[in-house]
Amino acid sequence: MSFWQFLFVRSSLFYLLYTALTGSAFYLWPALVGYLKTTHVHAGLVGFFLSMVMGVAYWMMPRPGQIRQEGLEGLTYVLLNAGLLLRLVLEPLMLYTGNAELRPALAASGLLQAGAVAVFAYAMSRRVFTKERLFQMAEERKRRQQASS
Repeated sequence: MSFWQFLFVRSSLFYLLYTALTGSAFYLWPALVGYLKTTHVHAGLVGFFLSMVMGVAYWMMPRPGQIRQEGLEGLTYVLLNAGLLLRLVLEPLMLYTGNAELRPALAASGLLQAGAVAVFAYAMSRRVFTKERLFQMAEERKRRQQASS
């Protein structure tokens, strides 16, 4: 497991804890629901679920030809978490203060997360092949090894 894959999985557990704590806080302080409900859901779906899926996919999906994509993994991680953390801080602040000037920063948080999804989709498209193509690539690799020895 690479450093970035490790961070994806560990961060997803942080977001799971955040989701559980905010969900519990809603029963203790019902007034928080209006400020934190959407970030609570976003932390659960994007923070926990999507981070876990991305981390495990980067770790477990086949890497034909030993493709290493640590740069793409890192870029995905940074974009996703920068956007998510920005949202988790700014959205409740905007709802609490009514400061509409925070909307452009919230839009930027969404664009950062969308960028992460685009990078992830590109990286996965470079890793996912049919069974037949994997066998063909293995044969080509074997032929190259035999020719070089």
